[in-house]
Amino acid sequence: MKPRGLRNNNPGNIRRSDTLYVGEKESTDPEFKQFTSMAYGYRAMFMLLYTYQVRYGLNTLQSMIARYAPESENNTSNYIRQVSAWSGIDPNSRLTTTNRDTMIPLVSAMSRFENGVPSVPQEVEQGWGLFIADIQK
Repeated sequence: MKPRGLRNNNPGNIRRSDTLYVGEKESTDPEFKQFTSMAYGYRAMFMLLYTYQVRYGLNTLQSMIARYAPESENNTSNYIRQVSAWSGIDPNSRLTTTNRDTMIPLVSAMSRFENGVPSVPQEVEQGWGLFIADIQK
C-alpha cells in the first residue's frame, strides 16, 4: 500500500489546520490535509517553507525543519541530517525559498523522509511551477 502522504496527495504530511491551500480538498483523513493532485501537495510544501522565511525569518534547513517537524512529534535531528544528506544542502547554510535549485532538492528530500520513498521529479517540478507562478503575481 502507498504511504499515507502519497495516498492523500500530501507528500509533506501537512497537518490539518485553518490554513487553506490552493488545490486542497476536504480531507477525510482525521490528521492530515488532502490535495487534488501531487503537484498541489508539493505546491503547499513550497508555500509553507516560503511562509516560514517571509513571516518568521527562518532561512536555514535546520530552522525550517525544526518548525516543520518539531521534537514533540519527530526525531528532528535525524530528519535534518537525512534531508541534508539527500539534498546536499548544509543544515546551517542560508536559503532563499524562491531559489529553484535549492528548493526542489530540499522538498524532494523532505518528501522522501516523510514517505519512505523517493519523490517523482516531474510532480515536484509541477508543484514548483504552481508555487512560483502564484508568488510572482
